[in-house]
Amino acid sequence: MKFEGEIAFRHIAIEGVLKSRKTLLAHLLAQKIGGQLVLDPTGNPYLKDFYNEKEGAAFLAQLIFLANRYHQQSRLLQRDLFLDRIICDYLFEKDKIYAYQTLTDDELLVYERIYSILAERIPHPDLVIYLQISVKTLIKRIEKEGDVIEKNISEKYLEDIVEAYDYFFFNYKATPLLVVKADDLNLSQEEEVWDLIEQIKQLTRGTLYYVPRSFKAKS
Repeated sequence: MKFEGEIAFRHIAIEGVLKSRKTLLAHLLAQKIGGQLVLDPTGNPYLKDFYNEKEGAAFLAQLIFLANRYHQQSRLLQRDLFLDRIICDYLFEKDKIYAYQTLTDDELLVYERIYSILAERIPHPDLVIYLQISVKTLIKRIEKEGDVIEKNISEKYLEDIVEAYDYFFFNYKATPLLVVKADDLNLSQEEEVWDLIEQIKQLTRGTLYYVPRSFKAKS
């Protein structure tokens, strides 16, 4: 199927907890509607220590993530956003979701000062897509697809992260927002992907909640 029509959004950010398929969706959108693909920087020397609950590792890991994302996002300002569509598999603001789950009060004071300075110097999306999945789906996907580090994450931490994401996007008003019930979203089906693209085309402002065909069929 060939893409037809016009999508007004020039900077799309896709968010969701780990295993939500946000990177896969970013790849598919870049292929089908066109755009520069921007992926969340990987590699963090303190991540393993963080999951092993080593003292101080959470703060160091969070600062590395923040710095890497800032350097990547700031480079996007050099591009012509009116000519190049950007499709990013993360939202810069999501960094704070994890920070508030893992850092101490004293660490948060330092983090917030650094974050507030950096956040002023990056481009902001004009559409955000949130792939919402349940704790049950997250745990099932980690058991099936997760690496050694992910399989060692506590269920309580996963529950807290899912809850924090849902709370963040329930209150999100900065841009138009497409919330996708993604537990059963089947991105291997062309029809499902194009249906989602149609939702993007129709969205102009506010929040739109989208239930994929795969979930409706299952119901």
